[in-house]
Amino acid sequence: MDNRNIAAVLQRVAADMGRETALVHKIRGRYQRLTFVDLDRSRRDFAARLRGGGGIRPGDRVMLMVRPSMEFISLTFALFSIGAVVILIDPGMGYRNLLRCIKSVRPDILIGIPRAVLFSRLFPGPFASVRKRICVGPGLGILGKSLTALKPAPDNREFVAATDELAAIIFTTGSTGPPKGVQYTHGIFHAQLRLIQDYYGIGPGEVDQPAFPLFALFSTALGARAVIPDMDPSRPARVDPKKFIRTLLDESVTYSFGSPAIWNVVSRYCLDKDISLPVKKILMAGAPVSGELVERVAKIIPPDGEIHTPYGATESLPITSIEGREILRDCWPLTGKGKGVCVGRPLPGITVRIIRPVAGPIGDWQQVQKLDCGEIGEIVVKGAVVTRAYDHNSAETEMAKIPDGDSFRHRMGDMGYYDDLGRLWFCGRKAHVVHTADGPMYSICCEGIFNTHPHVLRSALVGTGRSGRQVPVILVEKKKGVGEEKLLTELKRLAGQHPLTKRISTFFVHPGFPVDIRHNAKIFREKLVLWAEKRLSGKGCEDGL
Repeated sequence: MDNRNIAAVLQRVAADMGRETALVHKIRGRYQRLTFVDLDRSRRDFAARLRGGGGIRPGDRVMLMVRPSMEFISLTFALFSIGAVVILIDPGMGYRNLLRCIKSVRPDILIGIPRAVLFSRLFPGPFASVRKRICVGPGLGILGKSLTALKPAPDNREFVAATDELAAIIFTTGSTGPPKGVQYTHGIFHAQLRLIQDYYGIGPGEVDQPAFPLFALFSTALGARAVIPDMDPSRPARVDPKKFIRTLLDESVTYSFGSPAIWNVVSRYCLDKDISLPVKKILMAGAPVSGELVERVAKIIPPDGEIHTPYGATESLPITSIEGREILRDCWPLTGKGKGVCVGRPLPGITVRIIRPVAGPIGDWQQVQKLDCGEIGEIVVKGAVVTRAYDHNSAETEMAKIPDGDSFRHRMGDMGYYDDLGRLWFCGRKAHVVHTADGPMYSICCEGIFNTHPHVLRSALVGTGRSGRQVPVILVEKKKGVGEEKLLTELKRLAGQHPLTKRISTFFVHPGFPVDIRHNAKIFREKLVLWAEKRLSGKGCEDGL
């Protein structure tokens, strides 16, 4: 059988790349480096210890609660090579969501830093399925055995994985509901690697600084050097630009993938300090990317540099992509006219279709009504990077997947349409459509109009009342030094100038939108609905939800 284990990819790359640097991490002001040989040796050592003293076997569910580091990368590859299922949960999602997610995936083993292991002792209920705790650091006798104290297994057997073999469970951001665990197979990781390598040209000779920890696995597996940034990945909008830029410059980073929130902070800092970056390829994903941000980032990278904005989700990434020059030249002006945000063309091997929206599950692909070019509907995707199921959540799986013969399609939960050039336009989340008596209103389309106002930082469309008779409301974050009453008057005038927004008559200034933890960019409109309803009822909103 062909071995699809993602750890085997690192093994082959290490044989080719040898003493080339694979990982760089700046700790307490000093750079630490691992070559590809070192990284693979560390992987094998950890795998032997986890198999031996750790007692981890193929199929075991292992929750990994380790900060972005060399240990994180080595441990993840080690667990893959054993055949364990790696569970990754963003700790920044909040304790309530974190504990609910842990309970839902039923981990067998916990590998974590002392703080994480202590956390599992303080909240034993969600960790009830855990049979062993392994501490990455001093266990002190109460936090479980230390990783370095585990006795290695005498053999070095590598787990041979099939394409559909479960490799990891990764959680969604939960921007439109509770976070869900997404099942990733070894085959899906391979498909993602292939797309990143072939489409974006990432491989040996590239130096990557990924703002998402998991993407350092992709970089090293492709033979590129990965630089672990000095930042909290669960708080991207709070990134220290000085630290982030220092490693970009010191390591001559050529490629970086991060959320718009990071590049918003970094680009402003660079322009303010007149700093030019060596990065030749920047990928921004996780939320709609504005043309203004693309234009700003283009000013701090080489003239021949590329800015890409891939589109996808935890369940399927990437599925489409578009380059910054095309955004600025052809698409961004249309966003300001209510056309939505262009997310590009489907990547090789990916099929994207637009269908008539359906409220409940769809039992068969033959039941859908496909829409023509220009018609807004549900975005549905098929391809090798598309995940098959949510973990221990058959109801959500049935809702999101459409059987299609021997295969299936995934409902993105997004609304959009194709233009005449075969480009996909994103109009907003399906859950965020405002259903008025006069028809549906789409969040991204309407917000694009108000975001053109020079005194608006960003806007959000929400609907109050019963579906089918909802009242559309626009909330805005304003720039400093702008009078609220004058701004609201101008926004009402702006609304009347566009067919899409002329029905909107209710506007509020909000002190600061609640956003998702992972990207700090997806707006929690469900919370804004409650805020708007309180304002409309005259109760006020001192809590600033």
